[in-house]
Amino acid sequence: MGTALIVGASSGIGRAVARRLADDGYGLQLAGRDRERLEREGRDVGLRSGAEPALHVCDVLDEDGGAAMVEKLDPLPEVAVCVVGAMGEPGESDAVAVGRTMRANYVGPAQLMGALGERFARRGSGTLVGVSSVAGERGRGKNHVYGSAKAGFTAFLSGLRNRLFASGVHVVTVKPGFVRTRMIEGMDTPALLTAEPEEVADAIARAIRRRRDVIYVRRIWRPIMAAIRALPEGVFKRMKL
Repeated sequence: MGTALIVGASSGIGRAVARRLADDGYGLQLAGRDRERLEREGRDVGLRSGAEPALHVCDVLDEDGGAAMVEKLDPLPEVAVCVVGAMGEPGESDAVAVGRTMRANYVGPAQLMGALGERFARRGSGTLVGVSSVAGERGRGKNHVYGSAKAGFTAFLSGLRNRLFASGVHVVTVKPGFVRTRMIEGMDTPALLTAEPEEVADAIARAIRRRRDVIYVRRIWRPIMAAIRALPEGVFKRMKL
């Protein structure tokens, strides 16, 4: 199977992805900004899989999005999964907070995935998986900053997929809806639209295996978002979504 890098490995989705890919036989490289949490997750995955993962401290809020870590990866993984993201505050308008949300959800992950893509392209193989969001499909007043950042990341992954295709590198865009993690604590989300982290991990594992391009973790999101995209702007701007 080779090696898989999970960036954001100590998050709820990151932990689930790490455990699923370890079960699939991948050796693991775990990356995140909190070494203590990474070490705990590394011990847990190591006990489950019998193989101790490599750990890398990496913060997408850094100026280079953590891209400096990429040149240090040895071995270069066959698969890299970026699950980094932060909701921010609904309706936020403070310039510093807006910039942080943009960097956490778009700028940093794009810098990181771009750097990984360059190394994968030089080798001529590999799979990149970026976790974006259905929130990026149309800007909504309740989370317009987060949604716009995810829209940027979705577009970036699409362009990266197109640019690297001839190099033998596959790029997957993952669009979860609500996922039962700390990000949605306190939110009243519909059960039908709320996935567990393990569902996201299973969907990612299938997408890697089947070389899918764009996936919705729960299929019901596809017609929902198609309907939302189809609404005329004059109607949409009057809605409280």
